[in-house]
Amino acid sequence: MMHTECITPGSPVGGAPLTSPSPTPAEQARNDIRGHILFAIAVLLALALAWRLRDVLILIYVSALFAVVLMPVVNRIKRFHFRGTHHVSRAVAIVLLLACVFLALVLFFLVALPPVIRDLHQFAEDLPAHIPAIDARLKSLPLADKLGADNIAQRSEDALSAAAAYLFASFPDWMARLFDLLTAVVLCIYFMLEGDYAYRWLMSLLSIENRLRLAVTLQKAERRAGKWLFGQLTLMLILGACSTLVFGLLHVRYFILLGVLMGLMNIVPIAGGILTILLVGLVAALDSWAKMAVVFLFYFLYINVENAYLTPRIMRHSVNLMGLTILIALIAGTDLAGIVGALVAVPTAALVAVLMDEYFVHKDLP
Repeated sequence: MMHTECITPGSPVGGAPLTSPSPTPAEQARNDIRGHILFAIAVLLALALAWRLRDVLILIYVSALFAVVLMPVVNRIKRFHFRGTHHVSRAVAIVLLLACVFLALVLFFLVALPPVIRDLHQFAEDLPAHIPAIDARLKSLPLADKLGADNIAQRSEDALSAAAAYLFASFPDWMARLFDLLTAVVLCIYFMLEGDYAYRWLMSLLSIENRLRLAVTLQKAERRAGKWLFGQLTLMLILGACSTLVFGLLHVRYFILLGVLMGLMNIVPIAGGILTILLVGLVAALDSWAKMAVVFLFYFLYINVENAYLTPRIMRHSVNLMGLTILIALIAGTDLAGIVGALVAVPTAALVAVLMDEYFVHKDLP
C-alpha cells in the first residue's frame, strides 16, 4: 500500500524548506541603500516633471483655490428656495453665480467703455490736425532745436507705427492669456462641481488619524480664506463706490470705469491701489492740475481711513497674518505668477500659516 504525505506550507520537500532564507545584515543594508536611491531618483523625476509643468500646475492651483474661496457663496445660493420648490442644486447655484458675474460684466462694459472708445476714435481723427500746432508750440520753447522739435510729426508717426507693430506682435500672447483665463474658469467650475470627490479620494490615501487631523486643519484654512474673501470684497465695494462718487463729482473723465477699476484693483494689496490712482491722476491732469491734486488728496484721506478704521474692523478675524508675512507673500506670488500670483498670495499664505501652526509650531505647555 502506498502512503501519501500531506505537504503543508513550510514543510520540507526533499529535505529543503519552502520559505526563502532571511537576508543577511549586509544584504539588508544593500537593499535599503538601493531603495533609498530609487526613492531619490523618483523624487527628482517628480520635481523635474513638476518644473516642466509649472504653468499648468499654477493654473490648476489657482483654479482650485478660487473654487474653495467661492464655495461659501455657492452654498449660500443653495440655501435659497423659490415658492413651492426645494433648495437649488449645486449646479444650478454655480450657473446662477456665473450668470450674475456675466451680467455685471456686460453692464459694466456697456456703461463704462463707450466714452473711452468714442474719445480714442476722436483723438485718432484729430491728431493729424493738431500736430502742426503742437510742433509750432514746441519750437517756441527754449532749446527746441536740441530737443528735436523739428521732426515732431515724423516722430509721432514712428511712435504710432511702433505701437501698432507691438500690438500686432503681442496678439498671440494676449490670445494665450485669454485661453488661460477661460481654462481657469472651466477648471474652477469643475472643482466646484466635483471637488468633494477629489478631496475624499486624496484623503483616502492617508491613515484615519492623519486624515482627521488634516481635515480639521484644512477646514480652518478654508474658514480663513472665506473670511478673507468677504472682508476683501467689502473693502473693494467701499473703495469702488467712494471713488466713483468722488470722481463723478469732480467730473473726471471715465469716472465709472476708473471708479470700478479702483475697487477691483484693491484686491491686490498696496500695488493695485497705487498703480490705479496714478492712472486716475494722469486722466485728471488732462483737465487741470488742481483736479489731479484733489484726486490724490482723496486717495490719501481714504487710505488713512481704511488703515485706521475699516481694515481693523472688517479684516480683524480674516487671515490673521502679520504685515511682513503679507508683503513677503505678495513679492513671492508676483515673482512666480505675476498678477495672478499676487491675487492668491494672501489666501495661500493663510493656508501655509495654518499648516505650519498645526504640524511644525511647538506650543509651550501652560
